Amino acid sequence: MSTSVADNLARVRERVAKACASAGRPESSVTLVAVSKLKPAALIREAYAAGQRDFGENYAQELRDKATELQDLDGLRWHAIGALQTNKVKYVARVAHAFHALERWEVAAELSKRREGAPPLPCYVELNLGQEDTKHGLSPEALGDFLTRVRTLPNLQPVGLMALPPPTDDVARMREGFARLRELAHAHALTSLSMGTTHDFEQAILEGATVVRVGTAIFGERT
Repeated sequence: MSTSVADNLARVRERVAKACASAGRPESSVTLVAVSKLKPAALIREAYAAGQRDFGENYAQELRDKATELQDLDGLRWHAIGALQTNKVKYVARVAHAFHALERWEVAAELSKRREGAPPLPCYVELNLGQEDTKHGLSPEALGDFLTRVRTLPNLQPVGLMALPPPTDDVARMREGFARLRELAHAHALTSLSMGTTHDFEQAILEGATVVRVGTAIFGERT
């Protein structure tokens, strides 16, 4: 039996609420970003009708196109969550509510330049905790110097960290990766943590996630 986006959203929200209760946190302390990459605008409209307002897109041009197509949806907030090339920055700078994958100075400088005249763009610095070749992100050792430079830019606001820890089904190892990100954020005076996906968002919430990025559990598998 197939389920609707609204039904899926309700189930995910229930899981978020339970994880928050287990962590002794209010549900309002976690923003649920519905990852809509490669999904049609019609499904985003379904999620919006069910009360969802924050949506995540990995690809800059897809974000640009969907933002245009869905501009009639008042209060919709776009989160750019994928790696960004300098020549695609303009698409993100114009429409994003937040950027979750900041890792290169060239991109930071271009984002600040393109954001001129708009409110500063909240950014999460992406870390590669496991030093995996297949993933983007700075090493933890490079974080301090990078933040010092980014904080000089007038139109960016570094608010937190993002990471996709090495995949595992071991709950203790999951939480270990999320806890490390939380400790690094605290050490660098950052208050927000973008971590946790369909596979592990409850464990991320238990370790302090303020944003979870959930796609498959809401929209189904991608083709």
